[in-house]
Amino acid sequence: MKDLSRRDFFKLAGVTAAGVALSGVGLTDLLAQAPVVGAADVTGKATAGSRAKVYFTKHIDAAHLIQLYDKINEGIYGKIAVKLHTGEKHGPNILPRDMVKEFMAHIPDSTIVETNTLYAGDRYTTEGHRETLKVNGWTFCPVDIMDEFGDVNLPVRGGKHLKEVAMGGHIVNYDSMVVLTHFKGHAMGGFGGSMKNIAIGCASGQIGKRQVHGVAGTPPEDWGAWPAKEHLMELMADSAKATVDYFGKHIVFINVMRRMSVDCDCAGTSAAEPTIPDIGIVASTDILAVDQASVDLVYGLPSSQNHDLVERIESRRGLHQLQAMRDLKMGNDQYELISID
Repeated sequence: MKDLSRRDFFKLAGVTAAGVALSGVGLTDLLAQAPVVGAADVTGKATAGSRAKVYFTKHIDAAHLIQLYDKINEGIYGKIAVKLHTGEKHGPNILPRDMVKEFMAHIPDSTIVETNTLYAGDRYTTEGHRETLKVNGWTFCPVDIMDEFGDVNLPVRGGKHLKEVAMGGHIVNYDSMVVLTHFKGHAMGGFGGSMKNIAIGCASGQIGKRQVHGVAGTPPEDWGAWPAKEHLMELMADSAKATVDYFGKHIVFINVMRRMSVDCDCAGTSAAEPTIPDIGIVASTDILAVDQASVDLVYGLPSSQNHDLVERIESRRGLHQLQAMRDLKMGNDQYELISID
């Protein structure tokens, strides 16, 4: 197979986006993409019906991150994987290492977990990946590149497109998972939340990520032939479901909404400067609720502040991530947003 450079990978995303822009998306289509607002801040208020709990703080620091985690960690035990995006070399928007260092120290027997990339960038090989970890300062705790020695197939129960996904083989060495996500835009997915973090981030670099991108085997030479928009979102949901089902009640989700570029941390130093203000941190035991709440918080800002990120989400049909999770019954999009501030 021809190696994909990071430049080529994002060129693909640009071609995909151009296809959306040129297809004559009408007002009805855009309205159909509008998010479902689950709840405003309901701290101290009675609510009816079945709702997930999503905890929120506007403070982005280790102390408040730990407070949120302690609200949702009842099912976390044993050997714990902390899945986060460690980024390309010198990425300007990746999670602050000092904050994560303090967080990791709070969680006994915890290890940061990652996988290698499909595109030929800084983290394409295990050797390059480990060098990038050093450059970016991820040296304060163990980091397990889960596909270093191969894959393991996890089943996708009730998946729309996939029956199984090749994950980094070491995933089965862990009893629990904490999904610690830098919420931001994404060149292909529209936005990157908890679902995208595990859907692509747990899949093995050279097999699983091809499956999730719908290009198993030899990827098409024509970038425009790669699956995108709704199809990609459904593939990601299938993959994420495999990990969620594997850990069951022993997985939790935290989205850190800071430095929300329209680009993923995969873009490294070429990522666009964020134009939306930092919002805070949200946490839940429900993957759909945590991503729904994050999207709602973005859409709740004035258009003068959220325009660029909303445009990125809608032009890539990113809100279909939420619908795909609903279709797979992965969680509840109705939630209580509970402030701890």
